[in-house]
Amino acid sequence: MTSSVTLLSARPPSSSKHAKPSPRRVPVLAFIYGAAMNPAWLAERGIRAEPVTLARLPDHRLSFHGYTQVWDGAEEAALPAPGQALWGVIYKVSGLDVDRLDAAQGVRLNGTGTYFHYPVEVIDAEGAVHTAVMYRKAALRDERPPSTEYLAYVVEGAKAYGLPADYVEAVRAIASVPAAYPVPLKANSGAQTAESDCC
Repeated sequence: MTSSVTLLSARPPSSSKHAKPSPRRVPVLAFIYGAAMNPAWLAERGIRAEPVTLARLPDHRLSFHGYTQVWDGAEEAALPAPGQALWGVIYKVSGLDVDRLDAAQGVRLNGTGTYFHYPVEVIDAEGAVHTAVMYRKAALRDERPPSTEYLAYVVEGAKAYGLPADYVEAVRAIASVPAAYPVPLKANSGAQTAESDCC
């Protein structure tokens, strides 16, 4: 069984060239992993998304690259890795929440954002295949450790949704470095707080 998905960039056609754009009506299935899987991450950004099922992306693993001042360390990416699996949650996202999710992930229509939309086929616990959209990091440099606080936030999200215990422990065991200042930085902290400052 394969579920259908509408790509995030799709918009319903207007009946008139003068008509105002209509909000997206068709739900989007998004495969979310890492920090964005933490329920608090969505809530803090005002994103309403319905969790559908747990799923894994075959032949990928969770890795950390670049640097973000928000967490004083590297942030996650999905890295191809034969034989491994990246676990996450499929969310159903509708209407303006799709735009909010795009903005939070740094997606830009001109392709210069931190992440971009990437279609994937993921497998749930019962073996069913779901076609979804994943936010993929646009550029990767050398792997670097995340901050200990950021990694704990990722683990918290994985535990909240009951991801497999061995996977959660493997994530918890990833090398990390304590942040040099209180994290996460907030927008009113006076520092640069983009989700990703470099890649």
